[in-house]
Amino acid sequence: MAAILCTLLLLIFSRSFTSTLSLGVGINYGQIANNLPTPSHVSALLESLNISRVKLYDADPNVLTAFANTNVEFIIGLGNEYLQKMQDPQQAQIWIQQKVQPHISQTRITCITVGNEVLGGVDPQLPPYLVPAMKSMYQALVNLGLNSQVYVTTAHSLQILKTSFPPSNGAFRDDLVQYIQPILAFHAMSNSPFLINAYPYFAYKSDPKNVQIEYLLFEPNSGTVDPNTNLKYDNMLYAQIDAVYSGIKALGHSDVQVRISETGWPSKGDVDEPGATVENAGIYNRNLLQRMQAGQGTPAHPSQRIDIYVFALFNENMKPGPTSERNYGLYYPDGTPVYNLGVQGYLPRIDYSSSAKNALCIFRVLVLLLGSSLIA
Repeated sequence: MAAILCTLLLLIFSRSFTSTLSLGVGINYGQIANNLPTPSHVSALLESLNISRVKLYDADPNVLTAFANTNVEFIIGLGNEYLQKMQDPQQAQIWIQQKVQPHISQTRITCITVGNEVLGGVDPQLPPYLVPAMKSMYQALVNLGLNSQVYVTTAHSLQILKTSFPPSNGAFRDDLVQYIQPILAFHAMSNSPFLINAYPYFAYKSDPKNVQIEYLLFEPNSGTVDPNTNLKYDNMLYAQIDAVYSGIKALGHSDVQVRISETGWPSKGDVDEPGATVENAGIYNRNLLQRMQAGQGTPAHPSQRIDIYVFALFNENMKPGPTSERNYGLYYPDGTPVYNLGVQGYLPRIDYSSSAKNALCIFRVLVLLLGSSLIA
């Protein structure tokens, strides 16, 4: 009887609050850590959060298998170390046959990112390999009849911009135009998006005395006005997006959509990383999610809904670099939220007795109730 009652309660409350608890965005699922839950546990967590879009940095078969027969759409990644090899169309086809084809009938793979932040990155030898690798991967998908299901793109850091303000003057670095121009032509041909990793936090980290943190956190502020368009910006992220659109337009394209493949705020940092706090991270992501749920566009592209993947699902304890790099997660590896997002999830255990299952069921109902009251 208790189990039946729990089931009924869950159906009632989950249907009532699914839209309320949904993040409404994608999530980056990084795995540079030695203490993360299993992919099956992660699948359950994301189901509880109603997240239906996930971005990986590889093509981990354990993750893709764990998400089989779910409604989750995956972006999978081809690492920078494979770019030179993937210029060979035959190698690209082998990769797709091994990494994509075994899973795509049960797991929704919709995109392959070829490399990450290649242009303007730490390895100056990689840029010439990027476009050929993208083309080889796309042609392999065509050969295998998968190009209508899976698109090909790459993700860029904002280091590719030489000018970002005012947004209408956004322009790409002169030394990178030779690579960006054919990338834009590829996107226009294949109807794939231009991905950017945008972190307003970096602006505050580099100049905390002169950058208004409220402008970065979507908090009330005086904003800035683009003198060329008279458009007002109340946050830096939207200004960055429009700067990228301006750079794309300057190269002759108005047929390529910009999407945010990474954005987030660290909850902890070193002494020289001001603003990296739990409070600020919570404010940034809560306000961001509210804006995304409202279906906003940017001032220069108000009818174009912004598409965002939040970085990241978990804190990753093995990431190199400053402390902030290991503290972008919404969750600690044990499934505990780093801060309140206004949504609730759970990490179920693998084995439950019948009494524990009933207790878990009641817990889920309470989570739904508490989550809705927190949001309200």
